[in-house]
Amino acid sequence: MSFKHCLLAVSVAVMWGLNFLAIDFSLEQFPPFFLVALRFAVLALPALLFVPKPDVKFRWIVGYGLGFGLLQFLFLYWAMAAGMPAGLASLVLQASGPFTVLLGMTFLRERVRGSQMAFLLVAMAGLGVVGWQRLDSSASLLPFLLTLAGAFGWAIGNICNRQAHSVEPVKFTMWMSVVPPVPMLLLALLIEGPATIGQSLTTLMTPTGWLGLAGLAYTVIIATILGSGIWSWLMSRNPAGVVAPFSMLVPIVGMSAAWFVLGETVSLGEMCGAVLVIIGVLGAGMRAAKGPKILAEVVPTDVEDVADVPAGTR
Repeated sequence: MSFKHCLLAVSVAVMWGLNFLAIDFSLEQFPPFFLVALRFAVLALPALLFVPKPDVKFRWIVGYGLGFGLLQFLFLYWAMAAGMPAGLASLVLQASGPFTVLLGMTFLRERVRGSQMAFLLVAMAGLGVVGWQRLDSSASLLPFLLTLAGAFGWAIGNICNRQAHSVEPVKFTMWMSVVPPVPMLLLALLIEGPATIGQSLTTLMTPTGWLGLAGLAYTVIIATILGSGIWSWLMSRNPAGVVAPFSMLVPIVGMSAAWFVLGETVSLGEMCGAVLVIIGVLGAGMRAAKGPKILAEVVPTDVEDVADVPAGTR
């Protein structure tokens, strides 16, 4: 993975880390399931009307929309509405990194180095520590488990994204947004009810409403179109297990922003778990990146290079 690609991955992590604040503001105004439907409906309408379909198989658009779009945000927004702090959610959701590596091993036959697997086990141990800290009450454990379910949805989306090999990441992201709105709107009407949805729409001109709209705008434009577009571009050009661990930079931004803006704090045990997760997944990402680099050094790029490669490495 080149230095330029690394910088792009870091920029996406910053966009997504700040997005947890935007989601928190939006959930103060909108019920969670309706907010997911609204988030993607804002993207789906212009996609259907003005954006040509990307040149990828339709099943990967549906798979990405179901995993990255519907499952991830259904469970994440549900978790945050149920009491998951924004900063901690930004950490637990990054279990998508280890989940993506494991799914890549299982379904894409991607190779994982022994040292990389050791770091992934450290990351999973860190998540176990956070989960153990959440066991103090069933009310706090449920949001933790819901966020983990969202992380698994993100990992499914990563695998579909990787398989799509799209060279049109913005188009791919826009068309992915066509999948979640209808099922999420039906779920919102069934569970949250028309009255709750109607109230969230008729109170938009209040201060809370303006903050909710601003959060929604950030989520749609910055986090989804720009951030997910860059992420799709990176996924199409690098192994899923190399790109995915960069998402572990998200909680550094998310937890810092939540502390600074919302005054959120975490327990000492949760902080220790967070450190383990970040060390584990970043370490796994760096070990995964070394494999392609070493290969590039010993494998010739054209016929003329063959003569320069030592016999023992051919």
